[in-house]
Amino acid sequence: MKIDLEFLSLIEYNGTLNQKQFDILGIKKDDENNWKNLAVLQDITKNNKNLLMLLKGIKDLGSQEQVIKNYHMVLQYNNIEAKVYKSVESKKTNSDILQIFCDGASKGNPGNSGSGVVIFYKNQNPTLLYGDFKEEATNNIAELTALLKALKIASLNITENKITIYADSKYAIDCISTWAYSWKRNGWSKKGGEIKNLDIIIEAHELYLKIKDSVILEHIKGHSGNIGNELADIMANISIKERSIEYKEFVYKNLNDVLKIKI
Repeated sequence: MKIDLEFLSLIEYNGTLNQKQFDILGIKKDDENNWKNLAVLQDITKNNKNLLMLLKGIKDLGSQEQVIKNYHMVLQYNNIEAKVYKSVESKKTNSDILQIFCDGASKGNPGNSGSGVVIFYKNQNPTLLYGDFKEEATNNIAELTALLKALKIASLNITENKITIYADSKYAIDCISTWAYSWKRNGWSKKGGEIKNLDIIIEAHELYLKIKDSVILEHIKGHSGNIGNELADIMANISIKERSIEYKEFVYKNLNDVLKIKI
């Protein structure tokens, strides 16, 4: 089925597409500014057209992945065999995920901020994600946001094997897994003043409570040579450079080349 301009107007949101829509259309990151010219007259399946419409306006990469998984579930339930996009994440089995590293960065504190997440698998190359750019935020906000994203990813991949989430911000880990319990008992308040970044803390803590038996939160020293932590830091800084609000996957050929990136 050919794509025309009328269909493109149906699937775009604020003049653009999200990452999974670009992936379905085979449009690379460097070509996103020219996406309409590259998409028009493409010949794609009816089911991929359906997916493009269902994905409209969804910014969070994890939510995009869930829409794709749900669509495949519907097809399978109805015994429908169809040619339809299956994302890289969907091709990896849940048990493949071993570790998730997350990090935040802020230029100015407060200033431009971003978050990075790195997912390590048993038999796959790691997935590198960057996003949650904010014009004016502290480093603590970026760290909390990165940890929240890691928890969201873990929540979609729960198995009998625990997933270890590493963060170099002890503040972020303690907020969510230690201090939040007493703050919650006291009506989300504490002695001595306000709880900063409370909205993120509440969301992350509530998610943590749901999956705490399936994850381990570990503090790791930052900039100590750990590959996962270094990659997450690079992704957080790329988020700032690219001003990427939604999470995007960083495509690479050689991991050592990524580690050499200086921002």
